[in-house]
Amino acid sequence: MFGAVSGSTLEDWPIRYADLEPYYTKAEYDLGISGVGGSNPFDGPRSKRYPLPPMPNKSSGVLFERAAKKLGLHPFPAPMAILSQPYRGRGACVNCGFCESFGCEMRAKSSTLATVIPMAERTGNCEIRAEAYVRKIETGRNGRVTGAIYFDRARREIFQRAKAVIVCANGAETPRLLLLSQSNRFPHGLANASGLVGRNLMVDTWAFAYGLFEHPLNEFKGIQVTRVLHDFYEADPKRGFYGGAGIDGRFDYYPISFALEALPPDAPKWGMGFKKTLAEYFTRTMTMEAHCSCLPVHTNSISLDPDVKDAWGLPAIRVTYDSHPDDVKTTHFACDRMLDLMDAAGARKTWSVPYGDVLPSVHLMGTCRMGHDPDKSVVNADNRAHDVPNLFLVDGSSLVTCGRQQPTATIQALAYRAAERITKMARSGEI
Repeated sequence: MFGAVSGSTLEDWPIRYADLEPYYTKAEYDLGISGVGGSNPFDGPRSKRYPLPPMPNKSSGVLFERAAKKLGLHPFPAPMAILSQPYRGRGACVNCGFCESFGCEMRAKSSTLATVIPMAERTGNCEIRAEAYVRKIETGRNGRVTGAIYFDRARREIFQRAKAVIVCANGAETPRLLLLSQSNRFPHGLANASGLVGRNLMVDTWAFAYGLFEHPLNEFKGIQVTRVLHDFYEADPKRGFYGGAGIDGRFDYYPISFALEALPPDAPKWGMGFKKTLAEYFTRTMTMEAHCSCLPVHTNSISLDPDVKDAWGLPAIRVTYDSHPDDVKTTHFACDRMLDLMDAAGARKTWSVPYGDVLPSVHLMGTCRMGHDPDKSVVNADNRAHDVPNLFLVDGSSLVTCGRQQPTATIQALAYRAAERITKMARSGEI
């Protein structure tokens, strides 16, 4: 659609939305997603609505929705991996507010830990070996993987033989494990004939805007996000840069994190003034977050540190990253749009934190990208390594472009699609 972007290794996906849509739907129903299908006018077509109704709107969602509509935008209920109603033996969310960074005693958070992993264990065909640390994937003389060497919880080294190996350690640990799995046949790391293992690192670039309101919002209660808009999601050449963003109204702070990270720059840093400001702002503030484009760049990478070792004596991860100029422009653009929304919502004070040359720590993608051409990608459209026929990489590392919201649903859809294909290959004797 846009052609080449200077300074970026941007490529097309080898699959289309229509190829993934059935697997998005399967993931939504297996995990339990709450939302309103069709409420986002920019969405692709859906074969089924979400299995559960949306979560209740909260103060930030109401303000966000009113402001967006005032500006002619299109807010919609946030699809959430949280149960709005009891589902498949799990309890509904009780809006305790302790979602982010915590477990859920109601099992209402639809994480794999609460959903598909127990389903897999109940089949009798899945064994979870907790506190195991894989150090190398072994290969035979024929170039196929033969299994994995790991340390168990007692730090004993064990070899697990396998007909196929599926690596799901995401955008940093997956390429690291491949680079650690060197051999005479694969001197530069496993599945790395293209030299792209660990390259094209993409992250969740972001921007935040904050608004202080006259009356208490008590945003610490309930889930973090209830309303989203995608009016600025698509890249638009008229902006003069490549990129777009999904924007949501939210609050994901607790008192100590809010005090350390979210107060405006002019807030007192100590003493009674600090306490008074914290007491006033914590209950009266809402935030907006933009998840923005992150262009793939060849030199942005995960590699092995030549000097630093981990607790097992293995090379630690080395991250090399520098922001593409278009990514910085995108986050500043999104920041301005959020401040417009805050003004329209009636905030009596606003401040913002645009993304700069700081590497966020979540949603690492692209380091083993998929594609048809083995010279330009690490895995094919089935998440199968080009170089190793019985090795599959099924996580965020295979993403070709960065999502402008969280990429988890796409990772899960790819996992279901890959699993279906791996099963067919196994039955046919191909692996």
